[in-house]
Amino acid sequence: MAINPNSKIPAIVDSDGSDGSPIRMMESGAILIYLAGKTGRLLPQSVRERYVALEWLMFQMGGTGAMFGQVHHFRRAAKEPVPYAIERYTRETRRLYGVLDARLADHEYLADAYSIADIANYPWVARHEWHKTDLNDFPHVKRWFDVVSARPAVQRGMKVPS
Repeated sequence: MAINPNSKIPAIVDSDGSDGSPIRMMESGAILIYLAGKTGRLLPQSVRERYVALEWLMFQMGGTGAMFGQVHHFRRAAKEPVPYAIERYTRETRRLYGVLDARLADHEYLADAYSIADIANYPWVARHEWHKTDLNDFPHVKRWFDVVSARPAVQRGMKVPS
């Protein structure tokens, strides 16, 4: 709780904060924005492109993270089946995959280049089997997923939770 008053992950302590003193951060979106700002990477420099990346980062915060998390819970962790919840969150998950698929139909990444938006959304899509989603139903998401999955840093990062 000293790092995150919400007592959850993710949370980081950067002993060499961007202002030279330690900084603690909570919430994945805030952490990604902070790290992108500190390093000057993974967030476009042009105002228009930066806001596109932030838009898709926020899509993860309020969409894929929230809804995919609910479908994961009701399909995998609920003590007893709750048909209404399973149906509701499964339907919303499929709708969100459709939104991603439409965006990725004419974009290689969620923004114009690989960014924190892809980093935030990817782990949720990587659990597609948990919510009974066949990526073949969303060919543009599948193409994006395969491209992002092939990145060595993503492969290293995805091994951390295990």
